[in-house]
Amino acid sequence: MKIAIAQQNYSIGDFGKNATKISKAIFDAKNHQADLIVFPEMSLCGSFPYDLLQMEDFMETTMQVLQRIATESYGIAVLIGCPTYCEDENETKVYNSAILIENGIITRRFNKKNLSHLESKYFKTDNEKNVFEWKKQKIAVCVGNDEPITEGVSLCINICEKQYKHESKCECKQFANTSFPVISVSQYGGNTEVLYKGHSWVRNAKGETIIELPYFADGFAIYDTDKTYEPIKQEKPSDIALLHDALVLGIRDYFEKNGFKTATLGLSGGIDSAVVLALAAEAIGSENIRVLLLPSEFSTSHSITDAEGLAKNLGVQYDIVPIKSIYTEALTALSPIFKDLPFSVAEENLQARIRGTLLMTLSNKLGNILLNTSNKSEAAVGYGTLYGDTNGSLSVIGDVYKTDVFKLARYINRNTEIIPEHTIIKPPSAELHPNQQDSDSLPDYNTLDAILLQYIENGKSEVEICKMGFDKEIVAKTIKMVKRCEFKRQQLCPAIRVSQKPFAERIIPLIAKF
Repeated sequence: MKIAIAQQNYSIGDFGKNATKISKAIFDAKNHQADLIVFPEMSLCGSFPYDLLQMEDFMETTMQVLQRIATESYGIAVLIGCPTYCEDENETKVYNSAILIENGIITRRFNKKNLSHLESKYFKTDNEKNVFEWKKQKIAVCVGNDEPITEGVSLCINICEKQYKHESKCECKQFANTSFPVISVSQYGGNTEVLYKGHSWVRNAKGETIIELPYFADGFAIYDTDKTYEPIKQEKPSDIALLHDALVLGIRDYFEKNGFKTATLGLSGGIDSAVVLALAAEAIGSENIRVLLLPSEFSTSHSITDAEGLAKNLGVQYDIVPIKSIYTEALTALSPIFKDLPFSVAEENLQARIRGTLLMTLSNKLGNILLNTSNKSEAAVGYGTLYGDTNGSLSVIGDVYKTDVFKLARYINRNTEIIPEHTIIKPPSAELHPNQQDSDSLPDYNTLDAILLQYIENGKSEVEICKMGFDKEIVAKTIKMVKRCEFKRQQLCPAIRVSQKPFAERIIPLIAKF
């Protein structure tokens, strides 16, 4: 039996575009004399549709497009993921399903059993066994992370949507002890902040990978159950290479799927904006980006030259708009109120807000989407100005710790110097007062990120983190900053989710005292 595997990138609610991709893959599978073609979880409508699942016309359109796909499936069987619904005792039940189409007719529906907390808001489940007979083989069907039926099974097909998580070490644990081949088919692509990685595969009865599709790209393969395959010994790309490719895909899909063409950002000469610009240039093209250099009286000359050097290396159009006069006029207007009060964070934040206002004005005038350049370390401890450097439609590295931003810069420069070396090696600074450095307010980033990783991703307590050898005062200060700045994080723009615990998935009440 020949089984085709289709790994594709889908758009939420774009049924015409999704159906066109699916139809083409069915056509290709027929040309390869495949008996069955398998598509990922929620492939027909794109994932994740959230409250669209509660709209009657969305579900009706899903069913209509499913019927259209069925009419194009004569001569081949199709297993495809999509939401389905049925009326039961005056209640509409929606399921996350794998649909089996045989010779143009929808014959079976296999509903997901193991629903996440999010999915349980939208989907119901059932107790039906997800298994079917095909070509004298008993095939188990698993949707997402469902456990496979094992009794008498000769093959398992898993349709899923594997989210990308940086430095993730485990995958599909439910198949660790299976004694039959497993096909796992995932979609890839970015839908706002969520990223799916693809990397579909086939494993033999010994658990060895024998077919593997790429990360973050279209893939198509044929698995012949009657053929003997040698295990693949291909090395996995490095974690930082995958992180780079994930962020590029996240930017590209955000623009393409929203119909956006051009972008802007504030280029400071620092490493964060440098990395974001390099990623954006790769994602949507340097010719589609225009940046502003917004120096103040506290900006160093090397920051301007570093920013100019990067823009020139990438071929990005840039403009220098000094903010000193605007800053001075604002302080003059406020002087009757401020009087003789000493220089403080208020004056520092004013500079960031002036920059944010100018960038948003450019965005409105030219239609360029503003990319936010703040990182996760800053978001965690509140090292950012609301309505200033937190502005933006999409936060590119808002789920990336500062130490990984440095690694990304090195990776971007792996073949040639794109980001000026001085940008990478100089001490990080917001340059909001004379001779300022991040280390004036924060622990060094290696220490800070290590503490944040334990507290945020691993859920460790202050006591537990201190027992790992970290300085008690630094741990206490860091955790206090994280707690104090929850109100800021709840006002941030969407950040491309790449970590094990994005802030968007870490819901803490503002009034929590714990």
